[in-house]
Amino acid sequence: MEDPRANGEHNHNHNHNHVPKRPKFSSPSSFISDSEIRQEFAHHQPGIARINNGSFGSCPASIIAAQKRWQLRFLQQPDDFFFNHLQKGILRSRSLIQSLINADHIDEISIVDNATTAAAIVLQHIGWAFAEGHFQKGDAVVMLHCAFQAVKKSIQAYVTRAGGSVIVVQLPFPVHSDQEIIAEFRRGLAKGKAHGRKVRLAIIDHITSMPCVIIPVRELVHICREEGVEQVFVDAAHAIGSVHVDVKEIGADFYVSNLHKWFFCPPSVAFLYCRKSPISRDLHHPVVSHEYGNGLAIESAWIGTRDYSSQLVVPEVLDFVNRFEGGIAGIRKRNHDAVVRLGEMLASAWGTHLGSPPEMCPSMAMVGLPSSLRISSDDDAAKLRTHLRDHFGVEVPIHYQALKDGEEIGSTDWDDRIAGYARISHQVYNTVDDFLKLRDAINQLVKDGVTCNILP
Repeated sequence: MEDPRANGEHNHNHNHNHVPKRPKFSSPSSFISDSEIRQEFAHHQPGIARINNGSFGSCPASIIAAQKRWQLRFLQQPDDFFFNHLQKGILRSRSLIQSLINADHIDEISIVDNATTAAAIVLQHIGWAFAEGHFQKGDAVVMLHCAFQAVKKSIQAYVTRAGGSVIVVQLPFPVHSDQEIIAEFRRGLAKGKAHGRKVRLAIIDHITSMPCVIIPVRELVHICREEGVEQVFVDAAHAIGSVHVDVKEIGADFYVSNLHKWFFCPPSVAFLYCRKSPISRDLHHPVVSHEYGNGLAIESAWIGTRDYSSQLVVPEVLDFVNRFEGGIAGIRKRNHDAVVRLGEMLASAWGTHLGSPPEMCPSMAMVGLPSSLRISSDDDAAKLRTHLRDHFGVEVPIHYQALKDGEEIGSTDWDDRIAGYARISHQVYNTVDDFLKLRDAINQLVKDGVTCNILP
């Protein structure tokens, strides 16, 4: 039987006039209950306080079941699936994403594996421009210092080896206002334009990963336009499902967000928005298949035989989020309010503070850890994270905030300095008990006089 969710035009027909229906929200009497939420995430390992949704996301049982149906459908009759269903299903998902992010054209939406793949697509394009002489050697790419490591490696792989230079904008942390970020970004652009160079690309996080802060992305994109930056790429790996996303309002040339982090898709799937322009015709998937040259969206929809099921369940995910009051907007508010409230509870219990104001927290927050833990390096942060997992059943990332240049710590200075932060996440499956478990674990370590240098 034809799956009604897969209805849509075959990709090769290039019929881009399909407009998805506006999502219908549940009535109050049919909103998802707490017990149903627990059932949806009953596959999570019991006994673990999982307050790290930001790393890998979480997929509900109903979506896992939908994914398995797609997988089985392929395995039952691969040829029929490939010729008659796959491209229709991917086009349907692209249509829904287009509506979710307010893009003008469906061909501005490509579905890729993750934000890392999207970064490779954009930076490959920039690297070619340097290599082919369209950009001058030494022209700059500007990025934030806390950019994801894979993005930094893609710059190394595609841009610097082709002759581009990189300007790194050092953002303050803890941070108290958008204006601090804007001021540092302006300084970075000025540095990039020094000595007659041009800034060919700015890479801006919408939500930084570690430390976690909402970046005033719309304002930074506007500054880029004022300053003549040629292209702007927004790495918004954490955005969709965590903050409001309107790509026309943001105004970037490229915008990527993972659907498996905060939007409940199974790993791994992301969308890459490429604003329609002459540039967009020269973007290509780094995996070259027989679709090469048919446009990025078509290329991305077939990169050889693989499991495409995570790209096909977007309609089912929308059904899931619309079981919550307010749909995805309601989930965003629920998670933001909870993570701020619980973060402030932890900070109060530990005598510390949040790393940013509540309005700069998405569904995650940075909470200062007691200075008596003596977190003095990234290795210390990693050891503490492992210790919390292995001995207390708490999964939470730990961030070490490095000293500023010229600062030193003496043996008596620790009591006045917070050098470590826990990045807590709140998703719909979390309970207050998860955060109390973290609170009590840290308090126990402090009570026992544990310091990171004695952890194995």
